[in-house]
Amino acid sequence: MPPQDHDHDHDHSHDGGPGRGADLALVRDHTVYACVMGSRAFGLATEGSDTDRRGVFQAPTPQFWRLAKPPTHVAGPGEEQFSWELERFCVLALRADPNALECLHSPHVEHVTDTGRELLALRGAFLSRRVHTTFTGYAAGQRKKLDADMRLHGGPRWKHAMHLLRLLMSCRDLLRTGELTIDVGDRREPLLAVKRGEVPWPEAEAWMGRLAAEAREAVRDSPLPAEPDQDRVADFLLRARRASALAA
Repeated sequence: MPPQDHDHDHDHSHDGGPGRGADLALVRDHTVYACVMGSRAFGLATEGSDTDRRGVFQAPTPQFWRLAKPPTHVAGPGEEQFSWELERFCVLALRADPNALECLHSPHVEHVTDTGRELLALRGAFLSRRVHTTFTGYAAGQRKKLDADMRLHGGPRWKHAMHLLRLLMSCRDLLRTGELTIDVGDRREPLLAVKRGEVPWPEAEAWMGRLAAEAREAVRDSPLPAEPDQDRVADFLLRARRASALAA
């Protein structure tokens, strides 16, 4: 599975059954932020690329007063659409989850409310040197899958190799600059050459090693703080929950 698609966490959600319609209504009626992710956000789209959509919805506060809580995330209604509930999204972003952080920095925003704009204004509060552990940790998991492909099939899945390189680049650059830019820019063609299988595996492997080493070096002098600003995020979430309760 490519890096941009590992955002299906395993908490409580309603993906079918009688609650499905209510869950989709949360996405339809209470989304505060929605964007395009995947290859189209990374600047790596080619003819036939899917359009992956990610979003954040805010379940009305009174729903949390019931025994049955609202879902932490909802898949759909689109085939390539996935949304998190606001609190779950904030928790993931504070943990430096790559998918949550990259979602906040998509260059293709499709919908945003006042609450969504507040969330976007907090992008810097979520960033910390924790990104080195989470980004490279996910990259290491993907590398194991690539190695397994090599053993089983005699070659890697080149699309996954491309996205692994992209993730390592993103991690290194974020640690160096303190800013997360997910569009690959002028690195598009070298990365697409990997996807097409035009780069020999030893060369791609060496590239991964260099990027991982550069990310390790960047941690030492990174302008990012050691920890995210959890207090700012908690204050935002409290205000959003209170406003929703008062509007009920």
